[in-house]
Amino acid sequence: MTSALYFPIAGCGGTSRAAAASFDRRWLIVDSSGVGLEQKACAKLAEIQVDAQLGYLVMRAEGMLRLDIPLEVIEDDDSVRASATIGGRRTDVVDEGELAATWVSKFLGRPCRLMKVLDTATP
Repeated sequence: MTSALYFPIAGCGGTSRAAAASFDRRWLIVDSSGVGLEQKACAKLAEIQVDAQLGYLVMRAEGMLRLDIPLEVIEDDDSVRASATIGGRRTDVVDEGELAATWVSKFLGRPCRLMKVLDTATP
């Protein structure tokens, strides 16, 4: 019997941890234009290992320190709200901040940001 795989960050590595089920494709990495990156354009995305444990989205990649981001945050600060293009459609997102942006940018070798799709948006 095989376990289901969940991908909390679209395009990145998956996890079979059941705690990740409700966070499947909840995050995405966008380029400097606000367009969601896909594996076919950025194969290195798949090298980012993602898990959901103890209330955190956990990101790991070779040569990088582990990055933990809280899973359950109330997004009530309008200054971090933005929009991103996912599959040609504009979607409301929340920017996960400078630390996450620096982490993904350094690993992918280009300016990027980690965004969380809002509950009210269609994943």
